[in-house]
Amino acid sequence: MAISNQNMQNKPSIKSELFQVLRLNVQTYTILLALIGIWGIFFFTTNGTYLAPQNISNLFRQMSVTAFLAAGMVLVIVTGNIDLSVGKLAGFVSVVAAYLQANLWFKYLPDQPLLSATLTVIISLSVGSLFGALQGYIISYLRVPSFIVTLGGQWLLTGLILLVTAGKTIPANQPWFSDIAQGYVPIIWGWVFGVVAIGFLFWNMFSSRQSKRKHGFELGSIYIDLLSTSFMALVILVYVYNVNSYKGIQNPVLLLAITALIMIYLSNNTRFGRYSYAIGGNRDAARLSGISISAMVFKIFILMGFLSGVGGIVLASYVGYGTTAAGAGYELDAIASCILGGTSTLGGVGTIQGAMIGALIIASLSTGLQMMNVAPAWQYVLKAIVLVLAVLADVYFKRKG
Repeated sequence: MAISNQNMQNKPSIKSELFQVLRLNVQTYTILLALIGIWGIFFFTTNGTYLAPQNISNLFRQMSVTAFLAAGMVLVIVTGNIDLSVGKLAGFVSVVAAYLQANLWFKYLPDQPLLSATLTVIISLSVGSLFGALQGYIISYLRVPSFIVTLGGQWLLTGLILLVTAGKTIPANQPWFSDIAQGYVPIIWGWVFGVVAIGFLFWNMFSSRQSKRKHGFELGSIYIDLLSTSFMALVILVYVYNVNSYKGIQNPVLLLAITALIMIYLSNNTRFGRYSYAIGGNRDAARLSGISISAMVFKIFILMGFLSGVGGIVLASYVGYGTTAAGAGYELDAIASCILGGTSTLGGVGTIQGAMIGALIIASLSTGLQMMNVAPAWQYVLKAIVLVLAVLADVYFKRKG
């Protein structure tokens, strides 16, 4: 009888906690419902073609560049900054990669495609990181607002793209390098990576709970954490099954998944992540507690530059060319992805998972509207409406909190 009474007491507490979690994360769940709704609408308007394995495969491949940029942009916005140059930085890296492949290595390493592709990746990542470090130094140590610095960086990169390309298109479809974004993972390995990703999610959940307990933070119900993690695991299984019905997981999506998992761990389980959110939550309190804000912001912009380099490599490999218009508009899609995913424009709030969902929404809208032959002008109008509504929701829930 005593056990029965105890169970009756536990049930309401779990139920009430579930309602509390739903209330506190209503924006996140609204975005998930919006994504499901978008997919449902396009599924019926395209007679089921929209959710066919081939289209899902193309959809996730198309979102990868934006998602790489959004993964870094989360921490930039969380600390109260902005980076308007990431699109053009990715574009500049893509034309640098194309130039190296088509001109330099074609001349000096004509019969070594693997070595040339490896050198291209290393140099491209270095270019992105160095540019991020340059901007980060000006912002963090010279105290110039990030909006001004990155806007100037965007213009600078636009000029550099024109100088490197000389107004021409540069091919980047050489062997090995083109496989970075156009290749597929063998089906059996796709299942292996899916299981590993699910294992990481559960490990990360228990690790986060242990870290919170160690630092004296209040722990939520383990049942709620298990439910949300199980949902993500189900999504991974459905995705792997779907794309394996076509050709398998795309290489850029696998690379994005690895990047996202690393960024999730970095933001949730490390001092670097905790300091980032502390700066955005209360800058003065973070400074008084001994956090070096300048050093943190500097590191975050280096990370942003590195991820822009990754995005640029994938862009060059996927498109197969370096063009004068490379990277145009990607910075806006990355910022929109973060905001749609729940990253607060006021700083201090945001998740990598949310940014990935936001990037998927942006790509889903673009793909669906293109399949319905909607004019590009109306595509921009719809994106603008969705973004403004997301910002209004962010401000509303921030005030309510």
